[in-house]
Amino acid sequence: MELIMIRHLATEGNRKRQYIGSTDEELDAESYRAPLPSYPDVEIVIASPMKRCVQTARFLYPEKKILEWEEFRECDFGLFEGKTYEELKDLPEYRNWLDSGGRYAFPRGENMEVFRDRCERGMERLVRTLARMSCGRAAVVAHGGTIMALLSSYDPEGREFYRWQTPNGHGYQVYLDETAWMQGEKRLVEMKKI
Repeated sequence: MELIMIRHLATEGNRKRQYIGSTDEELDAESYRAPLPSYPDVEIVIASPMKRCVQTARFLYPEKKILEWEEFRECDFGLFEGKTYEELKDLPEYRNWLDSGGRYAFPRGENMEVFRDRCERGMERLVRTLARMSCGRAAVVAHGGTIMALLSSYDPEGREFYRWQTPNGHGYQVYLDETAWMQGEKRLVEMKKI
């Protein structure tokens, strides 16, 4: 099974370098004009239910039905939501979070382990659903954090979360053996940037 994992196109908050997680922003007009990689055709499109992902999915795959996947929502950044580094850099809570390497829970937001668990539950459901449908290739339009959580969780080399950062509109082509997956060998067998 092949998954084309695509980070949604940019929003105004992304361009301002704000922490945009639970804020349900729409894409900005410039996103529709930006040069993009050539993504392969797919049988099914899965998207986070947030506007920026559904709009990206419709733009990239206008003829395809989109299945919204609740578990693939972005992390809730809590106190940091909608703010930039410049606005946060003097807050003790932000400095503590940075010093933790991003491992602490976001103050008044989502804990990273809870977020990763949610993404993994979504991936489990996704693989079962696509296997039942005999789908060979699907697109997953999600958030940067969601993609990083999934790839770091199922990377056979165990590379860390932030290694999988990708710009808006870009992503990864990944493969998995659904038979091995169903038998408990839950890993991605190949991952390449697109």
